[in-house]
Amino acid sequence: MLNIIHGADFHLDSPFSGLSPERAAQRRGEQRDLLTRLAQLAREKQADLVLLSGDLLDGETVYRETAQALSQALGGIPCPVFLAPGNHDCYSPSSVYATLDWPDNVHIFTSPAVEGVDLPQLNCTVYGRAFCSPHETDSPLAGFQAAEDGRLTLACLHGDAAPGSGYGPISQEEIAASGLDYLALGHVHQYSGLQRAGRTVWAYPGCPEGRGFDETGEKGVLLLHAQPGQVVGEFVPLCRRRYQILSVDVTGAEDLAAAVRAALPPDTAGDIYRILLTGERGAEALDLEGLTRALAPRFYGLTLRDQTRLPTDLWKRREEDTLTGLFLRAMWTKCQEEPEERTYQMAARFGLAALEGGEDVSL
Repeated sequence: MLNIIHGADFHLDSPFSGLSPERAAQRRGEQRDLLTRLAQLAREKQADLVLLSGDLLDGETVYRETAQALSQALGGIPCPVFLAPGNHDCYSPSSVYATLDWPDNVHIFTSPAVEGVDLPQLNCTVYGRAFCSPHETDSPLAGFQAAEDGRLTLACLHGDAAPGSGYGPISQEEIAASGLDYLALGHVHQYSGLQRAGRTVWAYPGCPEGRGFDETGEKGVLLLHAQPGQVVGEFVPLCRRRYQILSVDVTGAEDLAAAVRAALPPDTAGDIYRILLTGERGAEALDLEGLTRALAPRFYGLTLRDQTRLPTDLWKRREEDTLTGLFLRAMWTKCQEEPEERTYQMAARFGLAALEGGEDVSL
């Protein structure tokens, strides 16, 4: 049984535009450190193969130190490494995949057509292909069927297991018809779990390091154990930092900072948090900047969002025959029409605070 590591979507040299320039540069350095941890994992688990299913790079422009780190790390893995360029790092004569001298153990797929590489010493065949343009509407598995010769058959592809996609759409029927033992996919940044179509097991490992709040939680790679007709595996965390979203109900809280601290898990210093303040709160303005300063030392990165709502008893005042009542009636109607639109809750709070600061007038 072979030990196989499957990774994808490293997106090295991402801009990290939501962070300060200093923090963004630090995060890009931490991305490069992922490569070292990948190589260490391959050595620790005595990997027989490493499959990298595209988008290792975030774009065509690559920092020199990133290209060097990638080549050095992959060359330090003591087994064959297969790399299938994706839509962000598609293969071209000017791409780093063509211009850099790669170590002998690294095989980069360069053709848009699926090709196979036989590894008789492992009783295995690895199939793969490259994205050669940022958008491809044809399925990379259209009409493909792996050879039935008793070997373990693997494929390393970048593509979208969703019909109609512009990024190499792959159907469940095509996966089932492929006859592969395992299909190593890249493109989707969330871990899919091990899936099955026909006899073929397939998976997305997700990205190994989150880059924003659409990529929350633990991130990593897959460690697989495979032989012809059998594939099992486990998710292995690899990320340096996690993006997390936490909702904190501050109803009745006099000290908001204390309420947030009480809701935090024990160790948040290395992670990037978005905290949503929920529950009921009065009409007084919320000092988000001051609250952020008070809480920031607990995190690597922090943003706060006010999603609180006005207390029920304040909304009852919409029945008053006053300017306040007239205003609250208008805001109540908007809030009922679009309950997910936070702007109306905020407008009601600020407007009520302004009205309460002066003399209310009966109509």
